[in-house]
Amino acid sequence: MNVRWLGAALTILVLATVCVQLGRWQLHRLHDREVRNGVTTSNLAAAPAPLDQIVGPQGVVGDQHAWRTAEVTGRFDAAKQIVLRYRNVNDRPGFEIVTPLVLPSGKAILVDRGFLARQGAELAPGKVPAVPDGEVTITGRLQRSERGGSTNGGTPDNGTARLINGPAYAKALGLDLYDGYLMIDSQVPANDPAFGKFPGPEIDSGPHFFYALQWFLFAILAVAGLVYFTRRPATDAAGEVVAERNEEPEPATPRD
Repeated sequence: MNVRWLGAALTILVLATVCVQLGRWQLHRLHDREVRNGVTTSNLAAAPAPLDQIVGPQGVVGDQHAWRTAEVTGRFDAAKQIVLRYRNVNDRPGFEIVTPLVLPSGKAILVDRGFLARQGAELAPGKVPAVPDGEVTITGRLQRSERGGSTNGGTPDNGTARLINGPAYAKALGLDLYDGYLMIDSQVPANDPAFGKFPGPEIDSGPHFFYALQWFLFAILAVAGLVYFTRRPATDAAGEVVAERNEEPEPATPRD
């Protein structure tokens, strides 16, 4: 066994180990998704409840609250409204309009009022529906603050942003905001019909199980290939020995 062959064998074993770990990682992701689906299904079926009753005094919307129906009453602060760019609903690009709703306690919750499909190549909606005057009551689905990288667009800039992030908006708008937001389901008085409805959550297992099978298959093929090439030299050597034994000796050359 030469050094070159040994190096190739170690490389194959390392690759097989990596494939197994990637397969296990996909199974962990599948488990996490199934847990999340269970929480989402339970929250969708839960009866509407006051916001503080759901999130508690901390005012933080967590993963355990996703798609839970909350009820709030307050007044929109239209002066601090934010236009969300680069949004997509049902494969249609457009904008979402986020407006703080100030509650009687003085604390505010960000409300995603709805989706406006982009018309042509416009960089901003041509017309944003006005908020109702006076007090409104909203029933909607809770979502945790959206997060991204270092340049995530979660901080409003000149009235626009790319993500909805409670703490970042609080600093920029000077409001005491809940960490999270509410997607409108119904509103009294009624929400403007120009807004498109949001689709519900995707509740499925995703591709993780099949990805895991693929990684495990790659590991098996790698090990099988190593076993095959490990046995091949011995087989070839045995064949050579048999061939040598079956060779007839050459006749002796007669001497003068």
